[in-house]
Amino acid sequence: MSQRYEPIQGGGSLIVAYQIANKKVIIVGGGNVAAQRIVSLKMADAHVTVVCPESGLVEEVRYRIENKEVDWINRKFIDQDLDHVDMCLTALDDHEESLRIGQLCRERRIPVNVADVPPLCDFYFMSQHRDGPLQLAVSTNGQGPKLANMIRVEAAKSLPPNMGSVIERMGRLRAKVKEWEPSMKNSGKRMTWITLLCEKWGLDGMAKLNEVDEEHEAAVFEELRKHFLIGSVPSVEDILSRKAL
Repeated sequence: MSQRYEPIQGGGSLIVAYQIANKKVIIVGGGNVAAQRIVSLKMADAHVTVVCPESGLVEEVRYRIENKEVDWINRKFIDQDLDHVDMCLTALDDHEESLRIGQLCRERRIPVNVADVPPLCDFYFMSQHRDGPLQLAVSTNGQGPKLANMIRVEAAKSLPPNMGSVIERMGRLRAKVKEWEPSMKNSGKRMTWITLLCEKWGLDGMAKLNEVDEEHEAAVFEELRKHFLIGSVPSVEDILSRKAL
């Protein structure tokens, strides 16, 4: 039998953009790893509680606590700390206690990340590049964190500058297209036109939108509206010409 589809390669992770805003997350430990985890979680608007005696807090974690970015329980972990928790992260030097907490989370079906113990992790933290709405993440599935960082840096270098602001502007354009053709039955038309526009312009072409200030954005969108209504896809050079503006 001929191979109709590409073979599925197992052994990877399910890469998802997990929405954890306002979810209750507990971090057990207050060291440098905990500080890194706090940043990752607060970028996703999670409600974070750190459980750690004051003597175990590093400067950055103290700062987050003092600025009320996270809640803090000034003692060692107890099992009841997992009550009503949506996720748990351990960042302890005590290996045995980390294993115990990890197993306890498994029993309670609480997603857990046990620092430096991949077999007990339900998920890993990927090396991430952030630019506004753009999040670029690289995973080696626990096999090479430093290598993941190096790959992430090289991938980010390959992008046009200010890609985050470009994405925001394209997001506003996408919203405008919905206004131009709000009917659900024409959703296919909207998606097709946006897809063709992105493919024709490419990343470098879309990055040229940064040349347009907010004052002239409406004029650019109006020019694009005319093309959308007749089903044509203009070049970015046409849209950014003085005549268009």
